[in-house]
Formats: sequence, structure tokens, C-alpha cells
Amino acid sequence: MNNRLLNGGEFFLTDTADMEIFVPEDFTSEQKQIGETTEEFMKSEIFPNIERIEEKDFAFIVEKLKQCADLGLFLAEVPEAYGGLELEKTTNMLMIEKVAPASSFCMAFSGHTGIGILPMVYYGTPDQKERYLGKLSSGEWIGAYALTEPECGSDPLSSRTTAVLSEDGKYYILNGTKQFITNSAFANMFTVFAKIDGKQFSAFLVEKGFDGFTVGAEEKKMGLKGSSTTQLILDNVRVPVENLLGEPGKGHKIAFNVLNVGRLKVATQTLGMAKAAFAESATYATDRKQFGRQIGEFGAIKEKLANMLTATFASESVIYRVAGLLDARLSKLDHSGSDYYERYQKAIEEYAAECAIAKVFCTEQLDMVVDEAVQIHGGYGYISEYAVERYYRDSRIQRIFEGTNEINRILIPTMLFRKADGNGSLLWDFVKKAQEGITTETAYSGEFAMEAAAVARLKQLLLTVLGEVVAAREHQEVLLAIADMVITLFALESVLLRADKVLAASSEARQNLLKAVVKVAAFELSSQFRSAATRCSAYALKGSALADMQAKIAKLSACPAEGLLEAKHLLSQASQESGKYFF
Repeated sequence: MNNRLLNGGEFFLTDTADMEIFVPEDFTSEQKQIGETTEEFMKSEIFPNIERIEEKDFAFIVEKLKQCADLGLFLAEVPEAYGGLELEKTTNMLMIEKVAPASSFCMAFSGHTGIGILPMVYYGTPDQKERYLGKLSSGEWIGAYALTEPECGSDPLSSRTTAVLSEDGKYYILNGTKQFITNSAFANMFTVFAKIDGKQFSAFLVEKGFDGFTVGAEEKKMGLKGSSTTQLILDNVRVPVENLLGEPGKGHKIAFNVLNVGRLKVATQTLGMAKAAFAESATYATDRKQFGRQIGEFGAIKEKLANMLTATFASESVIYRVAGLLDARLSKLDHSGSDYYERYQKAIEEYAAECAIAKVFCTEQLDMVVDEAVQIHGGYGYISEYAVERYYRDSRIQRIFEGTNEINRILIPTMLFRKADGNGSLLWDFVKKAQEGITTETAYSGEFAMEAAAVARLKQLLLTVLGEVVAAREHQEVLLAIADMVITLFALESVLLRADKVLAASSEARQNLLKAVVKVAAFELSSQFRSAATRCSAYALKGSALADMQAKIAKLSACPAEGLLEAKHLLSQASQESGKYFF
């Protein structure tokens, strides 16, 4: 395996067939123990009390959050100097995955441990950390993050909340309204964004007890019914000047840098939900009988289970590949120096596109999984006594969290183009070679040679399409289609790299399942890539140029499909025998 660490966005410019990536099978015994501890807590304390949580028993939720703190689950990303563990991102994602099936509780947990704590970890002064971080990491206080406003969702820099320095220079006086704030009913500390003098976008640490700070009524939501979501009203709230977080006018750094990892965490939440919904479906397909047979014996159900399993495997592969990239780059940082977290953020920002890819891909795979889960359950899937009804409702918001999927899709090619235009990438050199007919090939010759060759052709096709449509990149529709090509390519490659890495050490039965999941993923994702490439070229080209490109798309996106039905039958059978996600 090649251990060279790729830069952000470099994956489709390189033959990665022999690249080392992190996969779930790499978890150490210590990481597995942390995952098991989290899972046991969820099984004993949370899952039996889902109804209580869904009914907004916030006192109970806070009690359970404090128990999480007692187990050390709040310390994952807290610096060791402040009693934290500073665990790897891969470990942190494993913890989130285990909490995720209890979606409303997961919102409280993630809202606190992520955007509730991390702004202070990354940007807090020693004094701020001394005053607040211990309370937050111990569970004495719960944190929240107040960015969104009624008139600004995807464009936070258009914030209308203001901060004006008091005449005595001791306070910033905040006025404005925040919208859709998680944990607000029981949070004690809020990271609030406002513009100093209506101009400098900045962040402030605001305690719930400050005069003029009011928490609004709970929103009536489609899903995540047990989570707290309200408005915040700031009416001449006097915030001590020492509670300015970071530098004046630099609030965008706090907002956007926290969102990068936040997107990967949203992806991980959807993975945990997908695994749970899949387990419900696999079990139900075995238990439910119609026409004198288990419904799992019917081809229509077999195909659904196989596709759901493959989508979940692909999501899992994407998430831990990206988390592994972050860990690898962060591990190279020198911890000394006051600029450590500035360098830390730059290391994470290097993979901003990959975090966005994970968020978009995994949230949409979850939507497919929960939709099929309801369909497998039939009418019972519409009844709240069955868990899949809750998963279905709770899944929809994930495509809106941390930047809508449309915004993230636009960001992906935009970030890649910006790096290339700034000479931080060889993208345009590779595009030129593709236009000249220089083909992209792979040196891989293992078990998945046909699929690896297909991935190489898709890279060639992506570069070829980019060369033809780049002049039309001012159209969002073109950017969205480019993003879909990049996303599906990254996902397919992640599946292939993972399966190849673990194949030799697997039992014969597991090897057959790995071959089957690669077969299905290659077919499904290649088809999605082809659709995106076709759409992209149709938006940007006309006449003979369009016809020529459509012919290239058909040729280069062809994927080996022999044995597809047998592969799906094998995955379905194993799913029903296991009754859960088994990879």
C-alpha cells in the first residue's frame, strides 16, 4: 500500500488503487472499547426511553447528557491541558455513529460536543477556557451555537444581529433574533454571531442568564421532535468585552471552520441512522409473511435490501476515509506554539471538499435507506410504533443541516476550481491532457481489476467533461452536475479501496460478500455518474460537441455488470440471516 497523503481534491487526479486509507476494520482495541462503551450506554439508558425523549422531557435529556459526561464522552475533542482526551477524528465519528439512532438525543449530544464546545476549543482565550471549558466538558453546563437568523440561513454573513460597544467600553450590547437554535431550552452557554457596528461579523460567548436574553417557544417540527429548537431574542444583551470569541470581524473563520468537521459529523449521524433502519428492515423482511412466504423471499424485497446494504457500506467507507485523512494530516502538526489551532484549522480546511462530499453523499443515501425501510414495512412503516417511521421523519433535515446539499454541491467544484486557479492544484494540467486524448490508467491488478479500471475511466471522463464545460461554470446547474460526478466517483473509489484492503484477511464467506458489495456499488454509482455527466454536458454543450461528448460518456462510463443479480441475492440473504448491518 502507498502511504502518501493526498492533498484535498487530489484523489481524482491520481491513481489511488494502491493508496492506504483508513477503514472501520482498522479500529484499534481501544477505539473499539470506546465504541462499545458508547453503545452499551445507548442500549441501557437511551433506547428504552425513546418515547420519553420524543415527548421533550428535557430534564431527562440533561440528566442523560451528564451521564455521558461521567463516561468521558464529552472529552473527545477537548485539549488534554483542560482535562480532555483529544481523540482521533475516527474515534469521534465512531462515538457519534453509536449515538445517532436516537436521533433527537443525538442532536443534543452533537450540538453540545461539537458546535457547542469546539468554537471555544479552537478560538477561546486561556481565560475563556478557564472560565467555561471545564463546565462544558463536565456536563455542568450545556452548550449551543447561534448562527442562523430568520432572514439568513445559507448566507450567515448577511446577519442582522448587531453588537455595539457600550460607552464605558466594558460591554458589547447585542440586539437581534436567532432562529432554529438547537439545545436552547436547556443550554447555559451560547456562541452567538453578530456584527460589531453592523459591519464586523464576530462571535460572542453569551450566558443564558444575561439580562435581555430570551429563549423563544419550541418549534413544532416534522422530525427530531425530542430535540429543543427555538428562537433566541437578544434585547440589549450586555456581553462583557472579554467574552468576544476570537478577533473582531473574524467570525466567519469560526463559523465556517467549525462547519467543515460539522459536515462530516452530520454524515456520521446519518450512517448510524441508516444502520439502525437497515437492521429493522432486514429483521422485518424475515418475520413478515405474505402469500404464505417470508417477504424477504421475494425479488422486490431482496433488491431493496441489497441496495440499502450497499449504500450503507459506501457511506461508512466514505466517512472513515475522510476522517482518516483528517487524522493523518493533524498527526503531523507540532502541538507547540500559540498558533496551533490556526494550523489545526488549516489542516482540516485542506479537506473541506471531502467533508462536503461526505455530507451530501451520506445524507442522500440515508434518505434512500429510510424510504425503502418504510416501503418494506408497508402500512406498518407509517405507524409510529415502528422505529422506521421515526427514522423517516428524522432523516429529512439532514440534507439541510450544516449548509443545504445544494450549497455544499456548489462548494465542492468551487473549492476545487479555486485551488486550481490559485496554482494549488494540477487540475487544469490534467484536464488538458484528457482533452489531448492522454488516457488515465491504473496499475492495479488485484481481485477488483475490472472495477478499478472502471474508476480510472470515470476519472478520465470527469476531466474530459470539465474541459468542455468549464466555460459554463457560472451556471449553478453545471456546478451541481460536476459535484455529482465528483461525489459518486469518491464514493465508488472509497468502496473499492476498502474492499481491496481487507479482502485478503477476510474469511471466504466475507470475501464473497465484499466482492458482491463492490459489484453492486460499481454498477449503481457508475450509473449515477453517467447520469450526472450526461446532464452536465447537455447543460453546457450543443450540436456536434454535445453529440461527441455523449458518445464519450457512454463509452467511458460503462461498468462490468455480469453477476449483478447474484450479487444482490447474496447480500440480501446474508442481511436476513444476520438481521442487521454486518460489515
